[in-house]
Amino acid sequence: MTQHVTVIDHPLVLHKLSLMRDKETPSAVFRKLLNEISLLLAYEVLRDLPLETRTIETPITEMQAPFLSGKKLCFVSILRAGNGLLAGMMDLVPSARVGHIGLYRDPSTLAAVEYYLKLPDDIEHRPVVLVDPMLATGNSVSAAISRLKQAGARDIRFVCLLAAPEGIAQLREGHPDVPVFTAAIDSHLNDHGYIVPGLGDAGDRMFGTK
Repeated sequence: MTQHVTVIDHPLVLHKLSLMRDKETPSAVFRKLLNEISLLLAYEVLRDLPLETRTIETPITEMQAPFLSGKKLCFVSILRAGNGLLAGMMDLVPSARVGHIGLYRDPSTLAAVEYYLKLPDDIEHRPVVLVDPMLATGNSVSAAISRLKQAGARDIRFVCLLAAPEGIAQLREGHPDVPVFTAAIDSHLNDHGYIVPGLGDAGDRMFGTK
């Protein structure tokens, strides 16, 4: 772990990620692997959630048992590819609230353009986990974090599968308070803003589109 960025390089994560990188992996398998990886990433991302103790009765005796404290989590997906990570995390924390931010990347400028936003009203009181499989230029993620902050979110962490150094630098400059969790940091971006070696467009790989 470096300041701002945690690389979750568990062997199972790396194995599944390698399968996802393979261009021959079909969409159905790609989606399944993404779901599985999201569960593994979530364990690390959420390991510092606060706990409180409550009195319960086991079949044997009374005890002070740990439970999550405070407001429930909020997962926020950057549409559309973020929904692949969202699904697995919701399996792990089904009571979490969910928000969505719709952004697309302008092909000429690579700037993020917002077309949809729906967040819980009390997001300022909730830990927020923002998810998107790819941190490439960082423009979309930076725009999403700015919108979350405008809505009042104060405890934000970002989770992705792959990150490029350029995207990490962008977030470190614009949002140094937001930690990044990723399965791998790849080499660089190509002229089209894609991560190299990467895995292609995660949304297209998920849904079989081009």
